[in-house]
Amino acid sequence: MPHTTQLYQHVPETRWPIVYSPRYNITFMGLEKLHPFDAGKWGKVISFLKEEKLLSDGMLVEAREASDEDLLVVHTRRYLNELKFLFERVEGISRATIVDLDAHQGNGHERDFMGDKRVYIMDVYNRHIYPGDRFAKQAIRRKVELEWGTEDDEYLDKVERNLQKALQEHLPDVLVYNAGTDILEGDRLGGLSISPQGIVKRDELVFRVVRGRQVPILMVTSGGYQKRTARIIADSILNLYSLGLIGSESPRVSAQNSDTPLLPPEVP
Repeated sequence: MPHTTQLYQHVPETRWPIVYSPRYNITFMGLEKLHPFDAGKWGKVISFLKEEKLLSDGMLVEAREASDEDLLVVHTRRYLNELKFLFERVEGISRATIVDLDAHQGNGHERDFMGDKRVYIMDVYNRHIYPGDRFAKQAIRRKVELEWGTEDDEYLDKVERNLQKALQEHLPDVLVYNAGTDILEGDRLGGLSISPQGIVKRDELVFRVVRGRQVPILMVTSGGYQKRTARIIADSILNLYSLGLIGSESPRVSAQNSDTPLLPPEVP
């Protein structure tokens, strides 16, 4: 019997390629304030963008939650993996690249895709901090290990050079960009020393390089253990918009520029 789902929806062209729900912000009787991770930063990012008149509620896309029945079409209960779902359900996606620029090694997706030649993983991380998963490192196709206190110039040079090489080695149908902000100076868990301006510049160069290769890019935010990261994420989005690298339409993307939309126009 064919499986029916409510996951897919038509997204009007007036909507931005920004997926957000207020449910992303975690609260639990105020106890979340005791944790170094700002569990409400996504709501703050959206608030900052609204204040700048960049968007309104009607311009956002809210994802529908997958039911157990949806997930079990392609996964066992023991093993659910979102990107493999992408391979099997989205037409035209057969090769993917993960660019993980969170300060920590991305051992979760590395273990998930161990031995899967469809997925190319580039990981740039502080070599001295958690998790230090040697087994998972075998899945990394382009590994960039950083020292304590790495600063802007060295960091941005290594990111750009290795991203160019990664796309030469494996040109994907889609690139997933993990834009962690725990690289920010002063982050005790990340241990790096990248300035707020360095983070904005990092996101810009990733979008320029990837879109210059005509590759759709999906940016997700992750680590970032200081309260000021929400403002930095918002500033980065504003910068990408001002440069024509994101938006409902992005007409100003050039040689290091492309006219590739951030998301495919339709998902089957």
